Amino acid sequence: MQTVYVLDFGAQYAQLIARRVRDLHVYSEVIPCDISAAELAALEPAAIILSGGPASVYAEDAPTMDPAIFELGIPILGLCYGQQVMALALGGEVGHTDVGEYGPARLTRGCASVLLTGTPDIQTVWMSHRDAVTRAPEGFMVTATTEACPVAAMENPQRRLYATQFHPEVRHTEAGQTILSNFLFAVAGLAPNWTMASFIEDKVAEIRETVGQGRAICALSGGVDSAVCAALVHRAIGERLTCVFVDHGLLRAGEAEGVERVFGDAFGIPLVVVDAQRRYLDLLAGVADPEEKRRRIGGEFWKVFFEEAAKLGDVQFLAQGTIYPDIIESGARKTGGKAATIKSHHNLIPFPPGVSFELIEPLDHLFKDEVRELGEELGLPSKLVWRQPFPGPGLAIRILGPVTSEKLELVRAADAIVREELDAYNARLFEKTGERNSAHACWQYFAVLPDIKSVGVMGDERTYERPVILRAVESADAMTADWARLPHDVLAQISRRIVGEVPGLNRVVYDITSKPPATIEWE
Repeated sequence: MQTVYVLDFGAQYAQLIARRVRDLHVYSEVIPCDISAAELAALEPAAIILSGGPASVYAEDAPTMDPAIFELGIPILGLCYGQQVMALALGGEVGHTDVGEYGPARLTRGCASVLLTGTPDIQTVWMSHRDAVTRAPEGFMVTATTEACPVAAMENPQRRLYATQFHPEVRHTEAGQTILSNFLFAVAGLAPNWTMASFIEDKVAEIRETVGQGRAICALSGGVDSAVCAALVHRAIGERLTCVFVDHGLLRAGEAEGVERVFGDAFGIPLVVVDAQRRYLDLLAGVADPEEKRRRIGGEFWKVFFEEAAKLGDVQFLAQGTIYPDIIESGARKTGGKAATIKSHHNLIPFPPGVSFELIEPLDHLFKDEVRELGEELGLPSKLVWRQPFPGPGLAIRILGPVTSEKLELVRAADAIVREELDAYNARLFEKTGERNSAHACWQYFAVLPDIKSVGVMGDERTYERPVILRAVESADAMTADWARLPHDVLAQISRRIVGEVPGLNRVVYDITSKPPATIEWE
């Protein structure tokens, strides 16, 4: 399979480059930048992309690459820091600038360019740098500039080496996908033949080879990722997969019943259901710190899960629905990145002592929207595939402060109203535009219960009850998100229903913070 490898120089969004390449139906993976030329050549890359990075090329510990890679004859595209590494390695110059260039910039094209073919002569691109290439290496043409950057793009068609100081992988670069498309198809001569159908074929073969005649177990959480993972592994090994669903009582309204209905009945996958609701309430009593909640929920999840696994006898493999945002936010370095830990994830906690399962993570290079596409290809119900993203610790981290059965009932009831109203809002947009992810559609929406009370008036009486926070965002991959500009009448309807239908709640507020600087979840 033709593969484009992204050399990661520590960029937070290195995987986003690979994702944009996959959007163009070419398979891509991220690998560490310190790979040797011989090791890279053994991978038989169809093309190489050098990512951005936070360091200065002049820093003492600045990440670098084997310069022999430029001699392999493979098409290479350097982006931002990657352009600077390319320029220095090939005899160009990189200079410190007095003023950094961050955010949107006005790019002006110069001479004829293969990479910029089909893009406007003047266009908006996204910059994020202080150092910049001041002199291109010999044999390179400067094909674009900005006010602050004399070499905003450069190329050497004879050697098939191309580079930009800006970030085409970011949506804010208006012609970004055209630029990547030019590199993949006009420069590298690749074919757009990577699809979810081919991904399934490859992963099924890989899982079968890994598992052999063994047995596997999969933890179902009620969310999209674990559901798609289970369906994919079941496609590969059939009845030799057993799913375990731990009902911890922290799910949204109707979800526990939905898991049993889909996997036990519709798919016929062997399913073990464990009622652990009381166990989790006792475990979380009095715990307010969000990371402590996550640790306790994750630890108890595995404890319950492995108790059930032991009852199944000889099972060698554990399948998990880990996806790439989980890895980035947990600071893991499976792809060579150096992202800081943002939060811990229940499905990335190490096995306890004595456990010898081999891990299968077939989704660990996919973003959420790709997982949904995969679910549809596998034949999962649309309602399940397009359900709201949901954190592993469930409603426990949508309750700020200690978790109680009363608070769970409040946030579950409010959340059901939010989802019902915004499901309908999205459906109206879909009917109007024909696009599931239209410009104003909500990608994720839910209720958060803060650990405070506020004064209100209901009828002729003064109340002192809890407020609820509405969170609704637009996003494609959970890496970045913007708050949804919901119509006022939709917000008013949600507020009326929550206050009128959920005793104990007397106020609704709306979170209008984007990610970054906030996260989508509150905890």
